[in-house]
Amino acid sequence: MGFYHVKHGHRIGGDAERIKAGIGRFAEKENRRRPGKQALTLTGIRLKEPAMQATSESAPPGAPRGQWGSRIGFILAASGSAVGLGNIWRFPYLTGENGGAAFVVVYLCCVVLLGLPLLFNELALGRRSGQDVIGAFRATRPGTAFVVTGWLCLACCFFVLSYYSVIASWTVGYTVASLLHVKLVFEHFAANPWFVLPLFAFFMALTVLIVEGGVERGIERWSKILMPVLILLCGVVILRSVTLPGAAAGIKYYLHPDFSKITGDVVMKAMGQAFFSLSVGWGLMITYGSYMAKRQDIVSSGAWVAGVDTLVAIMGGFMVFPAVFAFGLTPDAGTALTFKTLPAVFERMPAGMVVGAAFFFLLGIAALTSTISMLEVPVAWLVDEKKWPRRRAAWVVGTLAFVAGIPSALSVGGTAWLSQLSFAGKTGFLDIIDQIFGTTIILLICLLSSIYVGWIWGPQPAVEEIAASSAWFTRPLLGKLTPATLWKFFIRYLCPGIVFAMLLNMLGIKLF
Repeated sequence: MGFYHVKHGHRIGGDAERIKAGIGRFAEKENRRRPGKQALTLTGIRLKEPAMQATSESAPPGAPRGQWGSRIGFILAASGSAVGLGNIWRFPYLTGENGGAAFVVVYLCCVVLLGLPLLFNELALGRRSGQDVIGAFRATRPGTAFVVTGWLCLACCFFVLSYYSVIASWTVGYTVASLLHVKLVFEHFAANPWFVLPLFAFFMALTVLIVEGGVERGIERWSKILMPVLILLCGVVILRSVTLPGAAAGIKYYLHPDFSKITGDVVMKAMGQAFFSLSVGWGLMITYGSYMAKRQDIVSSGAWVAGVDTLVAIMGGFMVFPAVFAFGLTPDAGTALTFKTLPAVFERMPAGMVVGAAFFFLLGIAALTSTISMLEVPVAWLVDEKKWPRRRAAWVVGTLAFVAGIPSALSVGGTAWLSQLSFAGKTGFLDIIDQIFGTTIILLICLLSSIYVGWIWGPQPAVEEIAASSAWFTRPLLGKLTPATLWKFFIRYLCPGIVFAMLLNMLGIKLF
């Protein structure tokens, strides 16, 4: 890793220079040892090309795009993109309120029937094209109006990054406060721009610094560090939570199966959670798929991503509910649970400040692995389409996202008119922009991308791309029925139909 091929006079990295020098010393030694023989030279010797190009600022024009250095690197990076704050605060609450283990069963069915087909869809489109979210549509079907889907992906990632980083910055503040044994009142903390804006800038800068390093040396390297740390911290917090007196009541609330609660509305919630949890509909997996080598198995890698994402979501409930019930508190949803209820729990828990710091630190890691992928989407477009150096692209997009995120940072009590702004049943600028870009636009992107692959580009090229690394994908399972046939049915009929039903449900038109 870290060297270029010796061709056309391009600069060589440090490892390649040492190899070349070593070959030269060997040739000189052999020439002295064998006088009169044909001299050995470096002529015709070509150093091996790397599997991964270096970062864009030093790569020559026309050089191949970056690739993941390993399969595990892609799985951890894509899992990090999928694992986010919603895994910790939304999935456990939905599970506890909607049938416990029964909801988990419905959720897993939704992951298999909805999430995975859409995930394979985006990975195949990305790897087939080898392009960013806009280039993917232009390369696979030039001139189609569906290129607007790529533009929606860019807008979605940019604006979600702008406000998601604000929420992530709160986790930084709570981590520091826990370590310093300082009690924070959420309403006062979130409304104070002198606290929130510097933390927001810090978190955005951290995201930029990782993305500017490139695919392998930035995103993949840090994902290999951050994701194992995230899993380890989850285990530590779970161990402390489930060993508290009275924790059994929380475990029972969380996982006790109650199939009587499974209604059409609960199924829609499970579909929504599966849908958003796997990071489909953002262009993230198109971009990450474009960095996959042909030898990397799309199906098994995608299944691992879904598995890790689901594991962290289930672990989130074991972190939260045993501790909440042990102290007789109410398991609220969202920010109320995370930034109000849980800090009160940690205050009353033995060694609670340490556990609290670990919990908010892991929340920050979950957020960081997600913001990295959000920033990468517009950065990849600028690098691919506009030929910008990666460093400039990362800092320009990060800076603009910070500016765009200031209204969100000030809309949780910091500024009255931004906090009281109302639109489509939502109050506060942050909640409004989340509804638009974090929900509605994502559903629209998934609907358009499934229609595009299913009916415009056609599913066969995607099947060929998947089968290139998963030969069994086109082999019969039962009679002439193959996994590819099933996937075609899902991507042409089932997925668009379900996504359309979810859009109607958002508009108040309930089909079931």
